[in-house]
Amino acid sequence: MKIGPRPKFATYRKALETKAEEIRRSMSAQKAAQVVSRLDVPSDEGDLSQQHHEEWIFLNRNTIDMKLLREIGDALRRIDNDGYGVCAECGEPISAKRLDAVPWARYCVSCQEGIAARIADGEFVDEEYQEAAR
Repeated sequence: MKIGPRPKFATYRKALETKAEEIRRSMSAQKAAQVVSRLDVPSDEGDLSQQHHEEWIFLNRNTIDMKLLREIGDALRRIDNDGYGVCAECGEPISAKRLDAVPWARYCVSCQEGIAARIADGEFVDEEYQEAAR
């Protein structure tokens, strides 16, 4: 029988759910703006270039937002499975200060810095680490 998340993480759950909803609303607004802007027919190469640039920005922003939504979903699953607040690298608790700042954090500050340094040094790390360094 599943007991559910520990009460001490209820605040983090709420923050994660609120952030996810905020991102979804932002993505919907961006999508609507993108559709409206496509209704304008570019009158010259400059307008076409501007439209392509705006599409590029939209796609990049959407990619970043989707990645963050995945990280938030992963954090919510960790809350449900009693793995929240524990560093995925060293197994030590992630500080409350870090979780307050980045509630979807998967690594403690020390391990996050180590992962980022390894990536900067060009060491091979799996995709999960590369996602964490961004």
